[in-house]
Amino acid sequence: MTTLTASLSNDRTSQPNATASSAPAAFSKKAVWTGRVLSGLATLFLLFDGTYKLFATAEAAAATADLGWPVDVLRGIGVLQLICLALYVVPRTATIGAVLWTGYLGGAIATHLRVGNPWLSHTLFPIYIALLIWGGLWLRDRRVRALFAR
Repeated sequence: MTTLTASLSNDRTSQPNATASSAPAAFSKKAVWTGRVLSGLATLFLLFDGTYKLFATAEAAAATADLGWPVDVLRGIGVLQLICLALYVVPRTATIGAVLWTGYLGGAIATHLRVGNPWLSHTLFPIYIALLIWGGLWLRDRRVRALFAR
């Protein structure tokens, strides 16, 4: 039972039989804070975007129509964004939130490609946001670092 409890522990480096390959390297406080800042930037942008869509502002409605989507889906998209964001900001569910955001942002890329928007400013912008989401999560969550280290 002690072995099971120890293996489920968040700190694998305290185990005497833990190998260097099974334990992710400890990150400095600076790296963790950088991750928090990156995640915070992504969160602020996504909160702003989701709120605009939830309240179906004139700007959001115009942008949605320009992308070829019916304006009546705007509030549903806003709710979806805020649910994904809530999952992302809670540490326990941050990884599933990041995965859901990745899917959503992939759809945004496809939409921009379909309407022929400029690459750097529109089509690749969701990738910039995804880099903030995943880069911030990777820097601040050792479980994500361990997942990608395998």
